[in-house]
Amino acid sequence: MIYPELFKSLEAVRWNMDADIPWDKFDDALLTDEQAQTIKMNAITEWAALPATEMFLRDNRDDSDFSAFMSVWFFEEQKHSLVLIEYLRRFRPDLMPTEEELHKVRFEFDPAPALETLMLHFCGEIRLNHWYRCAEQWHTEPVIKSIYQTIAHDEARHAGAYLRYMRRALKDRGQDIAMQAKQAFTKIGVLMASAKRTAQALHPTNLHVNKDMYPEDTVQSKLPEPGWLEHWLDQQIHFDKVWEEKVSSRILHNMSVLMEMPFATVQDLNRYRKSLAAPAVAVAV
Repeated sequence: MIYPELFKSLEAVRWNMDADIPWDKFDDALLTDEQAQTIKMNAITEWAALPATEMFLRDNRDDSDFSAFMSVWFFEEQKHSLVLIEYLRRFRPDLMPTEEELHKVRFEFDPAPALETLMLHFCGEIRLNHWYRCAEQWHTEPVIKSIYQTIAHDEARHAGAYLRYMRRALKDRGQDIAMQAKQAFTKIGVLMASAKRTAQALHPTNLHVNKDMYPEDTVQSKLPEPGWLEHWLDQQIHFDKVWEEKVSSRILHNMSVLMEMPFATVQDLNRYRKSLAAPAVAVAV
């Protein structure tokens, strides 16, 4: 099992909200209303770990190891929401999200292939790590800068944990699962490493997940300001092509390691993805 090792490793680096956040360094003159509003939106977005966990547990009922890991992931992701809310409680209580605003992002996600979802969230953690690192540079107030640094490190560790389960699917669960995993990982990898070609911010909270609720079936659509994410990325923290290239490079690097072959570009990964279907097509013919 992977979960016991992950629990120990994540427990060893877990931060304490009271002791490890420099609350006494707050400088009111360095926090703008615009910045504070984005903190509220991120606090609500992080609350969406709740429906995501419900989805993971439902779609991985046959995998107790991974489901147990969700206890750690869920705790740490909800803690991200909590520390952002705590920041607002201390320094901008007028912007604290209401329980109604938080509950609105809890809705049911349609069932989806577990391996594709695993890869989607692996890429999502990589992307969120870079978003928060970029946000830390945009912010000027020292306490929120420290918070974004702290939770960005968590997101990177979560990506590493998901990677452990991806490697297990490729190595330890038989040839059929390995082939399914390769097809799922490369399919989602091509999508998530191609974000610079799309106008939409590619992250699990910004993707459609419930056909019956379409088009209001993304986490972002449930926020008080549904269009805030693109504005935050493009007009505020300026998550530009340089940052996007960093995300794409990390995804391609990890796909290269997992598949044991080099992918310098998204096109390389896409060609490999297409090659995986070739044997099945040949047999069908």
